Amino acid sequence: MRNILCAFIATLCLLPWRGEACTSIIISGKATPDGRPLMWKHRDTGAANNHIVYFDEGGYRFLGLVNSSKKGSRAVWNGTNETGFSIMNTASYNLKDDDVKGMGREGTVMRKALTVCKTVDDFAHFLDTLPRPMRVEANFGVIDAYGGAAYFETNNTRYYKKDVNDPNVAPDGYLIYTNFSREGREDEGKGYIRYETARKLFQEMRADGFTPHHILQRISRSFYHSLLGIDLKDAAQSPNNHTGWVVDQDFIPRVNSTAAIVVQGVKPGMNPELTTMWTVLGYPPTSVAIPLWVKMGAKQPAWVLYDESRETAPLNAYADRLEKNARPIQRGNGQQYLYWQALWNDEGTGYMQRLQPVEDEIFALFDAHKAEWERTDALDTETITQLYERMDTILDKAFRELTTSSL
Repeated sequence: MRNILCAFIATLCLLPWRGEACTSIIISGKATPDGRPLMWKHRDTGAANNHIVYFDEGGYRFLGLVNSSKKGSRAVWNGTNETGFSIMNTASYNLKDDDVKGMGREGTVMRKALTVCKTVDDFAHFLDTLPRPMRVEANFGVIDAYGGAAYFETNNTRYYKKDVNDPNVAPDGYLIYTNFSREGREDEGKGYIRYETARKLFQEMRADGFTPHHILQRISRSFYHSLLGIDLKDAAQSPNNHTGWVVDQDFIPRVNSTAAIVVQGVKPGMNPELTTMWTVLGYPPTSVAIPLWVKMGAKQPAWVLYDESRETAPLNAYADRLEKNARPIQRGNGQQYLYWQALWNDEGTGYMQRLQPVEDEIFALFDAHKAEWERTDALDTETITQLYERMDTILDKAFRELTTSSL
């Protein structure tokens, strides 16, 4: 690990800056119905497009979410490796306590961590080994295949570990992070309204059980606003009762939301190859989730891989096209206004309403084999390839119908 770190340190200062926001949660396996931990990141960023890359560059092999640009693949913003180690981040805006310039190395730090780390303790050692200043201000979330689950509030010189398995730190078995750190300056930072929204929604979800399906549909597609006390999906509160338009401010899905990922880890003793990365690319309300596994190697579904003609992944491109229909005003501050009628309406023809059964079908398709894979403690890659072919047909039909129909 030391030699790999030396090579990484030598190039760190040459790598590009990337900005992030995001809403996230880590749920300990102690709090999930099946004992498998969950790690969710709803990505907010100025990089409009992203895709998935399979990395095999020495060290552990892994899947990573990268920006769809010529330079974007150098930084990874969410990922999982072949050992079951998974990582994400949210930007923090109240933890930096210096005037160091040249910040924004979070994506490159995560990329290297996926190459060299197997456990939460490995990640702590990794951070200990980095040169100061680290040029980051972030809440890094990590889980591993041994029950480890923690956030690391990290700035240029140090980090604070928040163990999700510690009942004194996470009495409910989970921790939520947006864009402030608990060890940072009080009342500074960002994302406080989103934090309160997520806190309420996850509290309500506990009764039904935390699952990737529930998290993506109920949180990444939620239009509940904790400060205003409204839910746009509530017919009595819907903007469709008026003009159909809404000011899009401080909901969890935002104008710059470009992905949502839930990593479902494994219980201690389970084969790490069962770690599943449920991936939504593009604006989550106009996209769907696709399951990914590192063991599939370079044979990931084309829906999440870079496409030259689209300059992003096809799933991201389709979601972006639908989002533009729901956000048609581009001049001035127009993008902050959402035409809610396009996403959700009384007739049930909104994009979210039509895509929900599509996503339900995909979850059912793969979940039907989950128990067998867990029983044998191994993935059946041949079956997954066949399921991807069936999924292709489902997605192709759904998005072609949606992109050719009028609002």
